[in-house]
Amino acid sequence: MVYGAEVWQIPNREINRILSTEMDVIRRSARKSTMERIKNGHVNEIMGVKGKPDIIDIIEKKRLQWYGDVKMMPEERIPKLIME
Repeated sequence: MVYGAEVWQIPNREINRILSTEMDVIRRSARKSTMERIKNGHVNEIMGVKGKPDIIDIIEKKRLQWYGDVKMMPEERIPKLIME
């Protein structure tokens, strides 16, 4: 789901959609419906993902890693030329 996330431009409304999709996947994996009125935090505890980074944090980490990689590239590389 995060292939190529290093170069994505993500607007705020899309961040909310990505986070709700992630929660939907976690709920479906736990076999808990939204109709059961179980809080997201409890579903995360059930699935063992409470306290772990969400998908937006992972994307942000990948973006920072990519930025560092581009900064270390030789000056003639296309990504470095585009970045500057």
